[in-house]
Amino acid sequence: MRGNREKRMQTNKKAPMRMCVGCQQMREKRELIRVLRTSDGEFLVDHTGKKNGRGAYLCKDPECLKKAVQNHGLERSFRTSIPRETVETLMQEISRS
Repeated sequence: MRGNREKRMQTNKKAPMRMCVGCQQMREKRELIRVLRTSDGEFLVDHTGKKNGRGAYLCKDPECLKKAVQNHGLERSFRTSIPRETVETLMQEISRS
Protein backbone atom coordinates (compact mmCIF):
# COMPACT_ATOMS: atom_id res chain seq x y z
CA MET A 1 0.00 0.00 0.00
CA ARG A 2 2.76 2.39 0.89
CA GLY A 3 4.48 1.87 -2.47
CA ASN A 4 1.41 3.15 -4.35
CA ARG A 5 1.37 6.39 -2.39
CA GLU A 6 5.03 7.04 -3.19
CA LYS A 7 4.37 6.47 -6.89
CA ARG A 8 1.51 8.97 -6.87
CA MET A 9 3.68 11.59 -5.16
CA GLN A 10 6.39 11.28 -7.83
CA THR A 11 4.33 12.86 -10.60
CA ASN A 12 6.25 14.81 -13.22
CA LYS A 13 6.06 18.57 -12.99
CA LYS A 14 4.92 20.47 -16.05
CA ALA A 15 7.55 22.68 -17.62
CA PRO A 16 6.59 26.39 -17.57
CA MET A 17 5.58 27.63 -21.01
CA ARG A 18 6.12 31.14 -22.38
CA MET A 19 5.26 32.81 -25.68
CA CYS A 20 7.92 34.29 -27.93
CA VAL A 21 7.02 37.91 -28.70
CA GLY A 22 8.55 37.51 -32.17
CA CYS A 23 7.06 34.35 -33.68
CA GLN A 24 4.15 34.03 -31.20
CA GLN A 25 4.88 30.34 -30.51
CA MET A 26 4.57 28.75 -27.09
CA ARG A 27 7.79 27.09 -25.96
CA GLU A 28 9.30 25.85 -22.73
CA LYS A 29 10.77 28.67 -20.69
CA ARG A 30 14.29 27.20 -20.78
CA GLU A 31 14.30 27.25 -24.60
CA LEU A 32 13.78 31.03 -24.69
CA ILE A 33 15.83 34.10 -23.88
CA ARG A 34 14.42 36.64 -21.45
CA VAL A 35 14.79 40.30 -22.36
CA LEU A 36 14.48 42.48 -19.30
CA ARG A 37 13.67 46.11 -18.60
CA THR A 38 15.07 47.22 -15.26
CA SER A 39 13.50 49.83 -13.00
CA ASP A 40 16.08 52.29 -14.41
CA GLY A 41 14.65 51.78 -17.91
CA GLU A 42 17.67 49.82 -19.14
CA PHE A 43 17.13 46.82 -21.43
CA LEU A 44 19.29 43.70 -21.13
CA VAL A 45 19.33 39.97 -21.76
CA ASP A 46 18.67 38.00 -18.57
CA HIS A 47 20.54 34.72 -18.98
CA THR A 48 19.52 33.46 -15.50
CA GLY A 49 15.83 34.31 -15.89
CA LYS A 50 15.69 35.51 -12.29
CA LYS A 51 16.63 39.19 -12.33
CA ASN A 52 14.09 41.75 -11.16
CA GLY A 53 12.22 43.72 -13.77
CA ARG A 54 9.64 43.35 -16.49
CA GLY A 55 10.52 40.60 -18.94
CA ALA A 56 9.63 39.39 -22.41
CA TYR A 57 10.67 36.13 -24.01
CA LEU A 58 12.28 35.53 -27.41
CA CYS A 59 13.49 32.43 -29.23
CA LYS A 60 17.25 32.12 -29.50
CA ASP A 61 16.93 33.05 -33.17
CA PRO A 62 17.87 36.62 -34.23
CA GLU A 63 14.99 36.49 -36.73
CA CYS A 64 12.53 36.42 -33.82
CA LEU A 65 14.00 39.67 -32.49
CA LYS A 66 13.55 41.21 -35.95
CA LYS A 67 9.93 40.04 -36.01
CA ALA A 68 9.36 41.37 -32.49
CA VAL A 69 10.64 44.80 -33.56
CA GLN A 70 8.55 44.79 -36.76
CA ASN A 71 5.29 43.77 -35.08
CA HIS A 72 6.03 45.96 -31.99
CA GLY A 73 5.89 42.88 -29.73
CA LEU A 74 8.67 44.13 -27.47
CA GLU A 75 7.15 47.60 -27.21
CA ARG A 76 3.79 46.07 -26.27
CA SER A 77 5.40 43.82 -23.67
CA PHE A 78 7.35 46.63 -22.05
CA ARG A 79 4.67 49.28 -22.62
CA THR A 80 7.27 51.72 -23.92
CA SER A 81 9.18 52.49 -27.10
CA ILE A 82 12.59 50.90 -27.49
CA PRO A 83 15.53 52.94 -28.83
CA ARG A 84 17.24 51.65 -32.00
CA GLU A 85 20.61 51.39 -30.20
CA THR A 86 19.03 49.10 -27.64
CA VAL A 87 17.67 46.79 -30.35
CA GLU A 88 21.13 46.60 -31.94
CA THR A 89 22.70 45.74 -28.58
CA LEU A 90 20.10 43.04 -27.96
CA MET A 91 20.74 41.64 -31.45
CA GLN A 92 24.45 41.32 -30.67
CA GLU A 93 23.80 39.60 -27.34
CA ILE A 94 21.26 37.18 -28.81
CA SER A 95 23.65 36.33 -31.66
CA ARG A 96 26.28 35.38 -29.08
CA SER A 97 23.88 33.11 -27.15
